[in-house]
Amino acid sequence: MTAVQEPVATTRTVTAEIDGRTVQVPEGTTIYDAARQVGVEIPVLCHDERYDPVGVCRMCVVDTGGRAFAAACVRPCEDGMEITTSTPELERNRATLTELLLSDQPPRAEDPKQTTTGDNLLLALADRYGVARETTGLPCGSGRGTDTSNPVIAVDHDACILCDRCVRACDDIQGNDVIGRSGKGHSTRIAFDLNDPMGASSCVTCGECVQACPTGAITNKAINGIPIRPREELDSVHTVCPYCGVGCALTYHVDRERGAIAFAEGRDQPGSQSRLCVKGRYGWDYAASPQRLTVPLIRKDSSYPKGPLSADVRGDAADGAGNDRGRAGAGGSRSGGGRGEPLSKNRRDRKRKPGGLVDYDEVLPHFREATWEEALDLVATRLKEIHARGGPGAIAGFGSAKCSNEEAYLFQKLIRAGFGTNNVDHCTRLCHASSVAALFEGVGSGAVSTTYGDVANADVVIITGSNPTANHPVASSFFKQARRRGTKIVYVDPRASTVAEHADYHCQVKPGTDVAFYNALMHEVIRLGLIDREFVAARVTNYEELARTVADYPPERAAQITGVDADLIREVARVWGEAGAAVVYWGMGISQHTTGTDNARCLIALCSITGNVGRPGTGLHPLRGQNNVQGASDAGLIPMFYPDYQGVDKDGPRRRFEEAWGTELDPNRGLTVTEIIGSVLEPGGVRGMYMLGENPFLSDPNINKVRKALAALDFLVVQDIFLTETAEFADVVLPASSYLEKDGTYTNTDRRVQLGRKVLDPPGQARVDWEVIQDLANRIGLDWAYSSPSEVFDEMVALMPSYANLRHDNLGLSGKLYPNADPEHTDGTIVMFDERFNTDDGLAHLVPAEWLPAKELPDAEYPLVLNTGRLLEHWHTGSMTRRSFALDTISPVAEVYLHPKDAADRGLAHGELCRVRSRRGVIELQVRISHREQLGNCFIPFHFREAAANLLTIDEIDPFGKIPEFKFCAVEVEPVGVRA
Repeated sequence: MTAVQEPVATTRTVTAEIDGRTVQVPEGTTIYDAARQVGVEIPVLCHDERYDPVGVCRMCVVDTGGRAFAAACVRPCEDGMEITTSTPELERNRATLTELLLSDQPPRAEDPKQTTTGDNLLLALADRYGVARETTGLPCGSGRGTDTSNPVIAVDHDACILCDRCVRACDDIQGNDVIGRSGKGHSTRIAFDLNDPMGASSCVTCGECVQACPTGAITNKAINGIPIRPREELDSVHTVCPYCGVGCALTYHVDRERGAIAFAEGRDQPGSQSRLCVKGRYGWDYAASPQRLTVPLIRKDSSYPKGPLSADVRGDAADGAGNDRGRAGAGGSRSGGGRGEPLSKNRRDRKRKPGGLVDYDEVLPHFREATWEEALDLVATRLKEIHARGGPGAIAGFGSAKCSNEEAYLFQKLIRAGFGTNNVDHCTRLCHASSVAALFEGVGSGAVSTTYGDVANADVVIITGSNPTANHPVASSFFKQARRRGTKIVYVDPRASTVAEHADYHCQVKPGTDVAFYNALMHEVIRLGLIDREFVAARVTNYEELARTVADYPPERAAQITGVDADLIREVARVWGEAGAAVVYWGMGISQHTTGTDNARCLIALCSITGNVGRPGTGLHPLRGQNNVQGASDAGLIPMFYPDYQGVDKDGPRRRFEEAWGTELDPNRGLTVTEIIGSVLEPGGVRGMYMLGENPFLSDPNINKVRKALAALDFLVVQDIFLTETAEFADVVLPASSYLEKDGTYTNTDRRVQLGRKVLDPPGQARVDWEVIQDLANRIGLDWAYSSPSEVFDEMVALMPSYANLRHDNLGLSGKLYPNADPEHTDGTIVMFDERFNTDDGLAHLVPAEWLPAKELPDAEYPLVLNTGRLLEHWHTGSMTRRSFALDTISPVAEVYLHPKDAADRGLAHGELCRVRSRRGVIELQVRISHREQLGNCFIPFHFREAAANLLTIDEIDPFGKIPEFKFCAVEVEPVGVRA
């Protein structure tokens, strides 16, 4: 069942005549839009169909037979209206207006928009009407100045015509509300916040204003010295963004002479609708980093036994209690200041290697260069030896959610068919494994039941355990737009992130109390009689048991547990229960707990008992983290499922894959990421590993345990684009291709399967990942002969019922949603479960949950609760974003976010160097006073190796999803002078 992604418009129509052509359009359609339908183009400057029309430039005026000309972009068509769009008088008016606007422009040769992207609409009109600044008799120049404070965006106020397109792009599209106007009369200019420099304002550098500007007023700066040449001199490659699960469509404009990307811009697609965030628009230059791996490396014999090789991941010796007290970043040199000194507030005053990552001069001497033949032969030989000696269970593989569907499919096939084990997993284990476990149990599918764009059809939205303005910025823009149209937003999270500023209700729960909160909501929904009785009777099981469980969670009890006022709980329950359509979007604040599966069970139950599944504007949507974490899971890169979630322990699926792959397969579920790490440290456990694009040294919890495991492996091969922290433990390092250097498909959080296209050539001897996997497969005895990603895709799709009917050649520029019965004519299924769920009986299975406290609670020694997560500008372990000029410049320093009172109680000031310690380790980083934190809580982003947050976190896991407890552990924050 499909659903519209915009509210349904009126069906009444009017008939008008435009330049002698009859047009019938819905009532309210503007003259401009009606004219375009009959092929009449009316010149505009201030108008773009994506923004609310304002009619300020008057370039689009037309003759409607009235006393005055009408602005076509704002004037609606009327029945019987006769419209003329071009007459001598209209053209004279447009020419005069163009000359007036042009008089204030900088000289043409100095205009960056004309000499770079060729998008200056005003100069195009000047050419059309034969006017020029150099020949006009009008006085020229405005003297309003320039602003170059943003690292990647330049503002030339002299080139601004005050069309307000940038204002509407910022407000109407991105919902950031940063740009306005300041001044009066001729001194009026666009302003950022309270007329701050752009780089010092609350601007998030999404670049939507650059894409909107019709003149040279707001332009991209060149990145890494690559000049932005005119668009017609560049190649355009249509692909998708390599960062979060939103999967925005974009176009890279490539300078082939220099072999580099000049700039990127959003591309229209049903999901992202031309929008991008700072990472998508400006975070692509990591691929050209001089730190790219370009040749295979083999560890030198003199560098055994294995251990960390670079200074700021070594940590200190174990303390007297036998606990590793690793001090990542001790000394502060990579954080911008010495021990005990305040960090510099000057972003450029940082004494560290570019990107703040691995010191190659320190690490590379431990490896020698090798040929591909030597490296692959060694990998195959060693892994086969370990397999022969220890059996299938001695081998494990970590795949990557950054690689394509085809590469994920081949990687899991290699581990399963080549080594006879299901010990293969990827980062889904660290983000939404508990969500997937609950969804399979409850509705029979691990994918989302509706899209993020379907929020347009919702009356009420719950966004919980997520900070989409940072983690899924483009999706958050749809949420903000929906709220402006009247959708009520309920935000549930321990942090008062920027989402809270756009919410109608912010329920600031204490960390780890989600089950109690949602049980209380269901308690009230049931008490008020707001359940959907027909839906419950026909499509739900175990309702009575659920009702008995939530009866013990009245709002007063929940208020004591969660810290949310009982009256607010009652109000939210009423609003949810009375909604005609409601949807839940959730993130890792729900899933990354030892009770993560229980948290998701509650969300499934809340939607089910109110009938909010299976209709437009309703459903369950765990916002997926990485660009292809959905696709990698779909393709079988998890230990308990073959592709399309077909159980490895079920006879039917196993026989199907044995026949397709021509080999006998293991009937037992494999080990997960966290279980594999633990197995390495046990007798008879995993001894050899193949890691493709994963960096568990920084991404996994309790780094001390991970360090021990990596050092204890008999053999480790790492295939990556950089020498990551994990690669420091490798025996062989294989130089891989970045996302930008290969073709393949990627599946976003909406279930949209899209084509990623090659933009650049891999550097040096680096190779495309799927080809490397195939070469290794053939060396261990498999007979593979794939010639292209499309051939791999065909094999994969034939084994995946959910992907049926999809082909490389029918995905098009926008991709297709799965499932899709007719991909030649439809975009695919937006809303799932309209008639039945994917469970065996077709019903939703409700699973009641009791609230349980976190595994590690604060005490006198460790009185604060630590929460970890992402920043807008960075991604996971920082290997990509900290090598991006724009992203690293905007956010270069590791920080701990503290409530003002918690900081004051510890004698800590904003910008000061502090120490954060837990029972597992110590890190040093900068203090950031934040009113977004609850008293008694702190937040640390986990992107910074010099202050690795996961040195502090515990490795307790959810018993169902096997996901670690990243969102709750006990810590103390103190001045660096305090003894650790």
